Amino acid sequence: MADLHRFANPTRFLKLAGLIQPWALAVFLISATVGLYMAFFTAPADYQQGESARIMYVHVPASWMSMFCYTVMAVASAVSLIWKHPLADVSARATAPIGAAFTFLALATGSLWGKPMWGTWWVWDARLTSVLVLLFLHIGYMALQGAFDDRVRAAKASAILALVGFVNVPIIKFSVDWWNTLHQPASVVKMSGSSIHPSMLWPLLIMAIAFKAYYVWVLLVRMRQELVANKVRILRLKQVHGG
Repeated sequence: MADLHRFANPTRFLKLAGLIQPWALAVFLISATVGLYMAFFTAPADYQQGESARIMYVHVPASWMSMFCYTVMAVASAVSLIWKHPLADVSARATAPIGAAFTFLALATGSLWGKPMWGTWWVWDARLTSVLVLLFLHIGYMALQGAFDDRVRAAKASAILALVGFVNVPIIKFSVDWWNTLHQPASVVKMSGSSIHPSMLWPLLIMAIAFKAYYVWVLLVRMRQELVANKVRILRLKQVHGG
């Protein structure tokens, strides 16, 4: 934990974030451009689903990121509760709206894909329902953050929700194995190796890199904004009490 506390100083963190931010943006722009080009122009149409399968190049990475973001929130919440790291709550708070956006994108693109494939926009199967619960957990976390005037109480309440709600992440991951759902089993990451042809796998993985880089970039932007806002708030309080 000593290494983590090295960056507890906001000035030190802001300097590091300033170095990483442009690189994350560059990786996002390059990988998104390459990934989208491959997804729409070089990857073949699926032999069963046809051209509509191309939506998976957005849907699947968005689904991965929805779970990744919530996992970050849960880990950061644990660090905040146990070790009182000053940046842990800031990172969890900054991640919540990003995770909610990725989760909504996963649900929206899934519905767009489900209509021609399943004949309906929505079904209450285990995977879809658990992802919808994940969206509500992201929204609930943000609601708790704004429900208290005391920021310490808000951080504690939302951190507890993030940790309790984390049980939903493995449910999403293994729902297709535990229950009979319309979703296909895992095909990218399997013990026996991926079952997706490289011509379709590569653009999918590149888009996953793009989404991850986008998350890092937006996370740092939001964390820097909040730290600056905290500095301004502290200065105003000092001026009020000093006056």
